[in-house]
Amino acid sequence: MDLAYQEGLDVKEFLIQNRNLFEEQLLEEAVNVREKIEEIQLIGNINLIENAHKLVMHVVKEQEAELIEFSKQEGVAWAKYSLTLTFKLEWVQAIRRTLWNFLQYYYQLTDQKKGIDEFFAMEKKINDFVDKFLNSFFLSYSTYKDKLIETQSKLVENLSVPIIPITKTMCVLPLIGTIDKMRMNSIEEKVLMEIGEKRIQTLILDLSGIVELEEDVLNHLMKVIEGVSIMGSTPIVTGVRPDVVRKMIDLGISFESKAETKGSLQQALSDYFVTASAFAEE
Repeated sequence: MDLAYQEGLDVKEFLIQNRNLFEEQLLEEAVNVREKIEEIQLIGNINLIENAHKLVMHVVKEQEAELIEFSKQEGVAWAKYSLTLTFKLEWVQAIRRTLWNFLQYYYQLTDQKKGIDEFFAMEKKINDFVDKFLNSFFLSYSTYKDKLIETQSKLVENLSVPIIPITKTMCVLPLIGTIDKMRMNSIEEKVLMEIGEKRIQTLILDLSGIVELEEDVLNHLMKVIEGVSIMGSTPIVTGVRPDVVRKMIDLGISFESKAETKGSLQQALSDYFVTASAFAEE
């Protein structure tokens, strides 16, 4: 290997002068990743080669703060674009091996003899820095993913409890699909919070899109309706399907003691605006 070296070069300068050879050996080490370099840059605008040199410089210069900050940026970038972690791990390990090879070349060219204690001290320092990069990278990756999952969960939760304003004081909550205990808890929390924050005076709960209501969910729904009343809002239930009505009859449950009922959402809205119009004329 035709390495560039002049007497007096330190390790950092040696690596800079042999940058191209370092890249060649690195690509030979990272067999699986080298085929993905262009794809990774295209997906996440991540230049693996440049970032490898940056990592090496932080390690040989013992720039711990800069190394940690760089690892955090890398972790977020890989998490943001859902890049494969095994590629990152293979790439960093290839960088580690290549760096050690070039350190060997450097000490051979300088004819420096290191004692066993001195060598192990250097080995510990360099590997600790690379390990710190990996640990911080994975922590940053995991933290970003957790926040992303939390954000997506809140979005799904909001979509599953879509409280739609009709007027300043009236809203509709169309319940669609299957309602389980977890979703019922979300409905309860969101409904009571929205009534308090938005001063909702009338809340229409439209059940026409519900596939099925189990007994425990039905009982929970009755408690939510009661909670709506306690909050000072008038609950109106619409669109109760025949099979739900039959189940309520069998269980001895009735909405009428807790809320006003209407056959459909359209009927409830029509009645509301007719009443509102009559009050306005008076």
